[in-house]
Amino acid sequence: MPGAVCRRRSLATASFIVAALGLGGCVFRPSAEPVSDGPLKIGFVNGGSTQFHTCLQRAVEKTARNNFAEIYTAESRQDAERELANIQDMIARQVDVIIVQTVSTQALKEDIAKAKEADIPIFLTSVTADPSDILGAVVVDLKAVGKLDAEWIRKDADGRSAEVGVIAGAPGAASDVLVGSFIGALPANAEVVANQPGMFDAEKARQVAASMIQEHPDLDYVFIANEQMAFAARKSFDAAGAKEVKIVTVNGTDEGLAALKDGRFAATVSNSAADTGKLAVENAIAMMRDEEVDKIDNTPILLTTKDNADRAPLYCIQG
Repeated sequence: MPGAVCRRRSLATASFIVAALGLGGCVFRPSAEPVSDGPLKIGFVNGGSTQFHTCLQRAVEKTARNNFAEIYTAESRQDAERELANIQDMIARQVDVIIVQTVSTQALKEDIAKAKEADIPIFLTSVTADPSDILGAVVVDLKAVGKLDAEWIRKDADGRSAEVGVIAGAPGAASDVLVGSFIGALPANAEVVANQPGMFDAEKARQVAASMIQEHPDLDYVFIANEQMAFAARKSFDAAGAKEVKIVTVNGTDEGLAALKDGRFAATVSNSAADTGKLAVENAIAMMRDEEVDKIDNTPILLTTKDNADRAPLYCIQG
């Protein structure tokens, strides 16, 4: 690792399981001794297999290799019991630190407890927890993401009455914070008439969208918790003759940026999975070596439309 790095940003204080909020300033890993010399053994427990999860893991693996660390990976398939089993497997492998992209906040509580019993620190991506319980985290400020999409609708509606639908992700984790922030930031003239989970699954989102447009044929906007679901929903709306429905979403993938340019999406909030994975590994290694780094770090975000799509960050590195 190069010398100590300190990224200073102004962040809000985190309570237990608050997605994408953290502590600012530079901190040291709260341990008496740094890890011994030699390759660091990193476990990465991934929550699912969406494009986000795949790109996140690709960045984690590449950054670990670039830092001469051993990397072990497991995938939880959006199942809390499988996630806990994966944590136990990483403990059995005697890794030095476990990076976790959790499937739910409830699952995370058990993960942390089990890892603490084994004296193995947990480093989080996408959500954070009580700072005393974790080594650190790299998060996307999901409250800010939701607000950005809502602000785009505020400007586009320009005071006109509007019907808004929401296709959320999986209940109980980051999606709740994202959707809650979006709804809370909508103007009074925009009414949420439907809010259903798509479970971060394209087929489920397609079904939800088909039902939503049938029940609410006057929909003006739909907020969708990731672009993978948004593409499926777009097909359902178009098939129902609702091409005028404007989709606002989240990710900033290459495909998503193309959809902005051709009008399938109206806006997205770019937040690079590659940046999140890279920062997670770099910060975890730095903290394990007792180097200075923000305990809770933020992945940069950008409200992106067709007007600034060419300036969006790279979402996914090549394998």
